Amino acid sequence: MKTLSRRRFLTASAATLSVAAVPSLLLPARPARADGHKVIAAGKRVIEVKGKAANVFGLTQADGSSGLVMNAGENFRVTLKNLIGEPTVIHWHGLTPPWQQDGVAGISQEPIPDGGSHDYDFPVARAGTFWMHSHFGLQEQLMLAAPLIVRDPAEAGQDMQEVVVLFHDFTFRDPREILAELQAGGHDMGAMAPAPAPATGGHEGHNMPGMAMDGGQMSGMDHGSMNMGGMQMGGQMDGMSHLQDVQYDALLANDRTLDDPEVFPVEPGGRVQLRLINGAASTNMWLDLGKLTGRLIAVDGMPVEPVEGSRFEFAVAQRLDIVLELPKEASAWPVFAVQEGGRMRTGVVLAAKGASVGKLTDMADEDFPAVGIELEQRLRAAKPLAEKAATRQHTMMLGEGPNYVWTLDGAMHGQDKPLAVKSGDRFELTFMNHTTMSHPMHLHGHLFQVVAVNGKRFAGAMRDTVLVPANMGMVTIAFDADNAGTWALHCHHLYHMAGGMMTSMAYDD
Repeated sequence: MKTLSRRRFLTASAATLSVAAVPSLLLPARPARADGHKVIAAGKRVIEVKGKAANVFGLTQADGSSGLVMNAGENFRVTLKNLIGEPTVIHWHGLTPPWQQDGVAGISQEPIPDGGSHDYDFPVARAGTFWMHSHFGLQEQLMLAAPLIVRDPAEAGQDMQEVVVLFHDFTFRDPREILAELQAGGHDMGAMAPAPAPATGGHEGHNMPGMAMDGGQMSGMDHGSMNMGGMQMGGQMDGMSHLQDVQYDALLANDRTLDDPEVFPVEPGGRVQLRLINGAASTNMWLDLGKLTGRLIAVDGMPVEPVEGSRFEFAVAQRLDIVLELPKEASAWPVFAVQEGGRMRTGVVLAAKGASVGKLTDMADEDFPAVGIELEQRLRAAKPLAEKAATRQHTMMLGEGPNYVWTLDGAMHGQDKPLAVKSGDRFELTFMNHTTMSHPMHLHGHLFQVVAVNGKRFAGAMRDTVLVPANMGMVTIAFDADNAGTWALHCHHLYHMAGGMMTSMAYDD
């Protein structure tokens, strides 16, 4: 995979990621302050994937470690150096900094030029599994991402081993070429799969003008003349959805395939906390523990009432914290991440001393289903929002159009109108998905609670990214407007965001 030249990348970025600039509010790049700041370098790397060298990006400290580990209660004092050969900006996904330090090109910060640096300084109160990644162009596909782990000092003495895994979907291809092909030809028709109809009820009052729900179909729309992102729709769309629109060469776990997985030494009978990050550009996954059973204790860095299981749904940009009580025999236990709707997988191995680690294949024995909302509907926040009536509500329509156009409320980013909010609001935002793909929706700068799926109310998990199912799926989130500024709101599928599925939320006080 060739790293893009600065000229080609800027051309692509201008064409694919139209941004609404607010120059008077953007922070200029400043000289780095050396005192007390940890230095993270965005740089070039070469990794090996299936026996071939691949040129990618990375985020490392001076000692070579990837990303950052810190304690809750500390300040996030980081100097970011840009050494990748083109402009970049990094978003601290899951943290809630002042908005000008959120790291989003065109909304909160100007891109850092090649060779430049920028420093950040803000308090971090919450512990959790977070991550950092590029928020500029298509650099995230080039693996410009790393873990960002915030530990709870109160848990420092617990007898628990920590295992951090960052998953990626990898391609040797130039992401610009991938996007251009999507815009020219739409979805990969080989990645079609049946999708369950959304739960009945809960759609009343949310129909688009000229549309009516009729047994799961959309009436009042001429499908025969409609091209949905390059796919001709002929009559109805319910029952079919796209699971992947990009075909990848491999899935990676901490930069490695199952040809040579990372092996973590563990103690038989010991306890392990898995901190798992789906850093894929566009691939929803299943976390498969194989013969082990684990307790899911947190999602997106926020604690939930524990859920036991061996398989967990894991959408793009989401995180899972899972506690394992390992068997007492000396053995090796693989932990897999498997693409939805297929068999491609990656993973790591937990191995006791002296245990034999056998050959692992990069294909599961069976196809895994689409990632949906079954787990989401089971999750309950350990610390939910306080009971409070919504003071502001909005239903946001997720749309799809010809030439790989993706919209929010009918507009591509750059033609959109920011969502208005006032400090002190309890905002309920409903995402209604009129497209043939699911969308992992991410709101910057805020934590939200999932409070309804397809109209059914419940006190769900606290999150920062939620998957909205295809074909009229509907998810409602609630959050307190307690972090004034202008914040990005977008689909975390990289190519959907590049195709326009991004807007902002702006405080009007």
